[in-house]
Amino acid sequence: MTDCLFCKIRDGDIPADIVYQDDAVVAFNDVNPVAPVHVLLIPKKHISTVNDVSAKEEAIMGKLFSAAKNIAEQLGVSDDGYRLVVNCNANAGQVIFHIHMHMLAGRNMGWPPG
Repeated sequence: MTDCLFCKIRDGDIPADIVYQDDAVVAFNDVNPVAPVHVLLIPKKHISTVNDVSAKEEAIMGKLFSAAKNIAEQLGVSDDGYRLVVNCNANAGQVIFHIHMHMLAGRNMGWPPG
């Protein structure tokens, strides 16, 4: 996608504070954080929503979770805990239609969310 904000960050066309990158995932600090730690993890492959994940993308989704674990350890929040959030479509709060996972940490998370 040529007009996708996250694809532009992935490609380096828009600067971001990258905290992690591997062959399948890019993670960067959210520009509007809602917690002391607020990292966005995206697959390098453009997938619009969770509804668009097919069997061939299952491994990519697993890599998002593995990257989240690594980032939590790197940022020192794995023991205290962190929340992972994936929104699907507008009513769930998805604003950018490139699958992304929010990692929130550094404060007590209330329940229920939203």
